Amino acid sequence: MTASYTRRSAARRSRMAAAGAIAVTGALLLTGCGDQTEGAKEGGSSQGSQAPLFSELPQDIQKSKVIKVGTDATYAPMEFEEGGKIVGVDPAVAEALGKQLGVQFQFTSGTFDGLITGLNSGRSDIIMSSMSDTKERQQGIDDKGKKAGPGVDFVDYFNSGVSLLVKKGNPKGIKSLDDLCGQKVAVQRGTIYETTFQKQAKKCAKDKKGKLTIESFDSDAEAQTRVKSGGAVADLNDFPVASYIAKTAGGGKDFEVTGDQTEAGPFGIAVSKKNTQLRDALKAALDKSIADGSYKKALEKWDVTDSAVEKAAVNAGS
Repeated sequence: MTASYTRRSAARRSRMAAAGAIAVTGALLLTGCGDQTEGAKEGGSSQGSQAPLFSELPQDIQKSKVIKVGTDATYAPMEFEEGGKIVGVDPAVAEALGKQLGVQFQFTSGTFDGLITGLNSGRSDIIMSSMSDTKERQQGIDDKGKKAGPGVDFVDYFNSGVSLLVKKGNPKGIKSLDDLCGQKVAVQRGTIYETTFQKQAKKCAKDKKGKLTIESFDSDAEAQTRVKSGGAVADLNDFPVASYIAKTAGGGKDFEVTGDQTEAGPFGIAVSKKNTQLRDALKAALDKSIADGSYKKALEKWDVTDSAVEKAAVNAGS
């Protein structure tokens, strides 16, 4: 269905805000004390140079004690804005990593399809945005198979499959991607989900089962609104996100998840290929947080432990 809880690409704030939500542009400092803490306000890590892996970080980050994170905070429960703060699975995992590294993770929200450009231009040090680790992203290949820019490295920290999100009651009886032939779907632009729908559209045409029409939007919230209004039969999301939307949007009365999870794969923390030192420090921090249980606690907080990884990996996506 889409590439893996990544958003494989995609939009957030509770996408579930089923009515045109606007991505939050703001920054949140995260320390090892919680999603947002007093330590963040004070501007310093509670551990700093005493943290186990502080010395493994690049010198510029050791000096600033901040890792700048690009995200699209409209993708609950992975990352979304709540009470003026960015919270969710990714900030919670970042908190665990911050304990090992002795630095703050500063999250700034923007549009998903601009995150890699922001990373390569230096606006952020890493991306944590439910981004699927794919060979195309590693190589800088766009959805048309052409070289679009520098690739990135991934430190894989989460696993998930994707699921279809339909209007409550599933009026069109959608159970699989093949049921979408002859229908109209809505999806966030620049995501793996959009690519999945594009591949399915070609399959529908080849099988002569009717045209699959795709409407792409800047945010997943817009795509949700389209499905809720009946203008499209389905949206595509990572399973934890689709499930969260179904449970919360309209008090659980707006959407439901249908069909089986497909295309399970890893989400990765994206890092510039030029910054192997930061990549390796993050990998070591993830392994330590898995070993000490703080990684598990971060996932338990958001009820997504089924998506846990057993150890950190680099560029394990396909």
